[in-house]
Amino acid sequence: MPFVITDPCIGTKDSACVDVCPVDCIHPRKDEPEFDTATMLYIHPEECIDCGACVPACPVAAIYDSVESTPASQKTLVEANALFRTGEPDAVAKAEAIVKSHVASHPELMAIDPNDRAAAHLKS
Repeated sequence: MPFVITDPCIGTKDSACVDVCPVDCIHPRKDEPEFDTATMLYIHPEECIDCGACVPACPVAAIYDSVESTPASQKTLVEANALFRTGEPDAVAKAEAIVKSHVASHPELMAIDPNDRAAAHLKS
C-alpha cells in the first residue's frame, strides 16, 4: 500500500490532494455521493501510482508515503484506506467504522486542530 491518509483529514476533507492526483485515486471526490457522509478522504492503494503529488498538496500533512512511515497512532487508518477502495457500500461502512473507532480511541489527538495534528502524531 503506497500512501495513507490519516486523521488530520478528519474535520478537514480538503480536496487539494484530489485536484493534483494524476490518476484520480483519492476518494470520495466532491462529486461522489459518499463525500458528504465520509469522515475523511481515502487513497485507493491499487490505483495510486506512487507519484507523491498529494503529499505536498495536503494542507494539514495528513498523507504519509508508506505504511512504514505512518505513525503508530495512525496504523488503524491503513486498513480503513484499504477497505474504502472498493467503493462498495459494505466496504465503505467498514472503513468509516474504523475511522469512527479511531476518533473515539484518540480523543487527545482529535482535540488538536487538524492543522497541528500531524506534529502530534510523532509524540504519540
